[in-house]
Amino acid sequence: MADKTAIKGKRITGSDRISMGEDLKAKYEKGASIRALAEDTGRSYGFVHGILGESGVVMRSRSGHAVPSSARPNASIARTANRPSRNARTRS
Repeated sequence: MADKTAIKGKRITGSDRISMGEDLKAKYEKGASIRALAEDTGRSYGFVHGILGESGVVMRSRSGHAVPSSARPNASIARTANRPSRNARTRS
């Protein structure tokens, strides 16, 4: 299951680094997550993220169930509804 193309902690340089970057880039662009790539290679999330950046990958936005504020018609009203206006604030 795990690719384990590199020993964890071993410095990857030169053509090995370029080759690993191309491999990770291809997998990431096919939909693999950074966490999955890190687990498969035995490297850290930060290492994989860095290699992808060096390889010129355009990172996907974070996933989740967040709804963009543009899709919520009253988002700005809800955010400020419980705050007093600037004029109503008292200075001490």
